[in-house]
Amino acid sequence: MSTAAHPPALELRDIVKQFDGVPALRGASLEVARGAVHGLIGQNGAGKSTLIKILAGIYAADGGTIAIDGVAQPLAAAAGRSPLAGIEFIHQERLLPATFTVAEALLLGNEPAIGARVAGPLRLLDVRRMQRDAREALLTHFGIELQPNRLIAELSVAEQQIVQITRALIRDPAILVFDEPTAALVSREVDRLLQTIDRLRQRGLTILYVSHYLNEISAICDRVTVLRDGADVAHVDAHSTPTETLVTAMIGTEAVSRTPVSTRTPGATILKVRELSARGRFDDVSFDLRRGEIVGVTGLLGSGGKQVVRSLFGLERGVQGDIEIDGKPIRLRRPLDAARRGIAFVPEDRRAHGIAPSLSVRENMTLASLTRFSRFGLLAPHRERNAVQRLIEALGVRTPHAEAPVRHLSGGNQQKVVLAKWLSRGEAQAVPVYLLDEPTVGVDIGAKTEIYRLLDLLAHDGAAILLFSSDLIELLDVTDRVLVMARGRIVQELESHVADRQDVLAWATGARGPAPHQELAV
Repeated sequence: MSTAAHPPALELRDIVKQFDGVPALRGASLEVARGAVHGLIGQNGAGKSTLIKILAGIYAADGGTIAIDGVAQPLAAAAGRSPLAGIEFIHQERLLPATFTVAEALLLGNEPAIGARVAGPLRLLDVRRMQRDAREALLTHFGIELQPNRLIAELSVAEQQIVQITRALIRDPAILVFDEPTAALVSREVDRLLQTIDRLRQRGLTILYVSHYLNEISAICDRVTVLRDGADVAHVDAHSTPTETLVTAMIGTEAVSRTPVSTRTPGATILKVRELSARGRFDDVSFDLRRGEIVGVTGLLGSGGKQVVRSLFGLERGVQGDIEIDGKPIRLRRPLDAARRGIAFVPEDRRAHGIAPSLSVRENMTLASLTRFSRFGLLAPHRERNAVQRLIEALGVRTPHAEAPVRHLSGGNQQKVVLAKWLSRGEAQAVPVYLLDEPTVGVDIGAKTEIYRLLDLLAHDGAAILLFSSDLIELLDVTDRVLVMARGRIVQELESHVADRQDVLAWATGARGPAPHQELAV
């Protein structure tokens, strides 16, 4: 416990932050002891990112106090400026210019110059000294030889992270914040990073470690703070606290159910996926999808689940593996290939990728089926209007009329229009496989219930649905089974009617069973 004589290295008390009146942080507190590795965990939306961005000076807190080594820091002055004094950040995304050399990236903003500064900001860089300083820094902090004239684009993910960490250490920080640093790493690289963090701790550096992976938290952290719904709900010892206890703290004990799934009887396999891989995104993914069932896919940030779903609509490059529809091998190089084979895709960002905001409800609903309503290249407006009206009534789309701009509809009704776009293809071009990416993000509870009902009807009519969602309640209420992914692989398949949120999150975070990793040479 910190005392007045030995204040914590970093202390946040009752931090409050709202966005357009919506609370992101509701009085969150955090205390990091000097020389310790402190974990920060929580589900998506718990407030971790907002808290880190306040420390980074991206946001100003609306209330609360921040102190570094017992010295109070101004809240408003930080926003839009550099991070709070003495804090450096290692972000999940390696923010290094791809066309820079290692030396240029390491010393960006602190480049040694030849002679005195001349006319204004112009100066001659001492390239030899830059390369010497870069080589010495990498040897000092990591004990490795990394050629200073290599381009960042030529480095592996692990090497880029070494450069990023070294760049931060050159500035001699008092506190180092790791924000989801292992999301894009494989097992060997993760082990090396954790060893590096342990060495930094032994040198007396204070570290705040933000991660979804609870096995990493228990392995490297001294204490851990749990956030839930914008507030801190637990401050515990990282080594002695069971990971199942952390999972319960992250989720809470409230039991909420939205829409019970009606009884479905899956039919024959329609989609077969075998050893699907995409370098750096997912590896060796295999599963079957049957007619009349809804299968969920979930995982933490960087798990690869979203990319797997996108790849089945031809939206990911460099994908290898075998895919079959109704027993016939197919290649999905682009979305048109998928659409021609009866695969539909409902994207997460419906405004950017699902609808054409400037077009009417009618035009959006028939975008994927114009040939059905055309003859000799001419549109048959009467047939199109009748089909659209039937879809509006069947899906319960709330719109003044079919010609209303789709951008004026609510989020839930826009999502119904995206579904109607594929339903309008009719029996002759029936869609047997639906891929949905976070289908209810940003829609109200009433619209969610209606969307769930539509998915259930589609499944009863023989469609096969693959649904990626980070909403665990949604997954377990709507699906028949759930594929849990971690670090690019399926780590467990759960039957939805017997699983609970703790089960899903435990597998996704590595709290239950080691999350397998793709082994790559560094």
